[in-house]
Amino acid sequence: MGKQKAAIFPIRVIFAFIAGSCSVLIFHQATLSILHAVGIAAATPFPYGPTKPFGLPQIWSLAFWGGIWGIAFALAEGNFPGGAGYWLLTLIFGAIGPTFVAWFVVFPLKGIPLGGGWKPSGIITGLMINAAWGIGTAMILQGLSAWWTQRRHKLP
Repeated sequence: MGKQKAAIFPIRVIFAFIAGSCSVLIFHQATLSILHAVGIAAATPFPYGPTKPFGLPQIWSLAFWGGIWGIAFALAEGNFPGGAGYWLLTLIFGAIGPTFVAWFVVFPLKGIPLGGGWKPSGIITGLMINAAWGIGTAMILQGLSAWWTQRRHKLP
């Protein structure tokens, strides 16, 4: 890694965490709101029930893990093609990565059947809200990166 890239890497990780967290609060939960409103998703948006073991409201836990996934996204994003392929891969990354980890790791740890019991509404909801998260993360990360680049060019 070159000196310039090494210097930018920590800020990129911070931006990726912010992008992933904000994308949960904006894109992920907006999509869940729509799916809930039309009767596809049973889950309600912006859940405030306590999580274990710390009692943190669910929405903040989701935002934290969205930030962690944002870092993973930023690390993978360097291999994405440009143009329409980039946006397609952001959608696929979001739909597949977080959804499959939830289905095959998180759910069993919580005593929930694999894939949430493979209910069609749950499958659709998981894939759609996380695909929206992926696109949102990419948009926010690009915006933060552009802002940072512009800001750096203005500094003496």
